[in-house]
Amino acid sequence: MTVTASSDVESFTRFMVANETRLRQALMARCGSQVGREVAQDALAYGWEHWERVRELDNPVGYLYKVGRNLSRHRRPRLVMFVEVPYDRTPDIEPALPRALAALSARQRTAVVLVHCFQWTLSEVAGLMGISKTAVQNHSERGMASLKRQIGDVGS
Repeated sequence: MTVTASSDVESFTRFMVANETRLRQALMARCGSQVGREVAQDALAYGWEHWERVRELDNPVGYLYKVGRNLSRHRRPRLVMFVEVPYDRTPDIEPALPRALAALSARQRTAVVLVHCFQWTLSEVAGLMGISKTAVQNHSERGMASLKRQIGDVGS
């Protein structure tokens, strides 16, 4: 039986409060809403189980993103896309958008959703995905071009 120090509990709690939402957003962008939520929770559980090692990493959120991404490979594919909105607002979403997002490559979808829906910076997405800012920009631009071809430029 392992005794967990209260400092470990406190440091993991601080990490969770600061990073859970962004990790969940990233995995939902990558895997779809349902699977993304599930694997985000599983990745955080993994993070807690291995906290002694994970907390020492340069990019623990990026590491847990990869853990979640790998866990999603073992789930039945259910790529359902939606954008989270507050309960008091009705979203104004093009009906074809979820299917068009699901048709993008995983990297394009992740870049598009994080940059354009959740307002992450290119640097933040690059750090999470472990790729360059230029690669994120390329994935985002290609993904947006594909969305415009599939559903048209509804914003104009």
